[in-house]
Amino acid sequence: MGLADHRPRLRRRRRAQHLRLCACDARTLEPSGAHVTDAISVARGVSWRVLHTFFTNKAFLLPSVAFPLFFFTAFVGGLSRITQVPGFDFPAGYTAFQFVFVLLQSAAFAGVFTGFGIARDFESGFMRRLMLAAPNRSGILLGYVFSALIRWATVAAVVTIVALLAQMKIGGNGVDLFGLYALALLLNLAGTLWATGVAMRLRTQQAAPVMQMPVFLLLFFAPVYVPLNLLQGWIHGVASVNPITALLEAGRGFISGSPELALAAFAIGVGLIVGFGAWAVRGLRRAEAAG
Repeated sequence: MGLADHRPRLRRRRRAQHLRLCACDARTLEPSGAHVTDAISVARGVSWRVLHTFFTNKAFLLPSVAFPLFFFTAFVGGLSRITQVPGFDFPAGYTAFQFVFVLLQSAAFAGVFTGFGIARDFESGFMRRLMLAAPNRSGILLGYVFSALIRWATVAAVVTIVALLAQMKIGGNGVDLFGLYALALLLNLAGTLWATGVAMRLRTQQAAPVMQMPVFLLLFFAPVYVPLNLLQGWIHGVASVNPITALLEAGRGFISGSPELALAAFAIGVGLIVGFGAWAVRGLRRAEAAG
């Protein structure tokens, strides 16, 4: 009697496994053009949902904007006398000096906050339904990455306007400013891919510290308040090997009109994207295997 009760359940399980295998075979046999179209379609749907939630929910929008503005106001307003320290000779002034850090910080944390959203989608069960419905699951990853980019662009626009209202001096030309924002974009992509990989593996909001803390430490073990040459002791040694330092130095060179370490900074940014891109893709595959 017990075996008979379990037979319908076993048949349903076998049928579900068969349908999943057929779906995988169908995706394998799809033309490459249809495969790309499916990925774009999924990415469009995912990014629209994420951005709609972000722009219509103050609980998500306000912290994303207030966090970098708080740091910008606190650093520029409370630490401006650092410019009087012997050896501090940044030509564009302390407002521009800190603006570069806040811009890069906002880019990285826009990616981290996107990872929080992915973990929340796993806990709510939405991600499981999305993976079952998506004809090309790579589009899920693309959708989250694109939404993180738009989120950061919104925050960056607000921070830039506030900095200009604070009479920030800009010594660089249009090409230099393009380089600055391009560096921030690379860091945004790297932060998003890092957080996505963590969220896909752990699939819980309790993973938030794992996503956030490494990024926070990398940012604040860089020359945040003074140039690298004014740091002393162990913090100088750590900052010298910190990859974020090159991005900060290059960004500050761009805004002051004296670019330096630009090639190294872009190489580091691309390297981070490649490495964390592989990390995120493997995380997606692990989430698929987990069901």
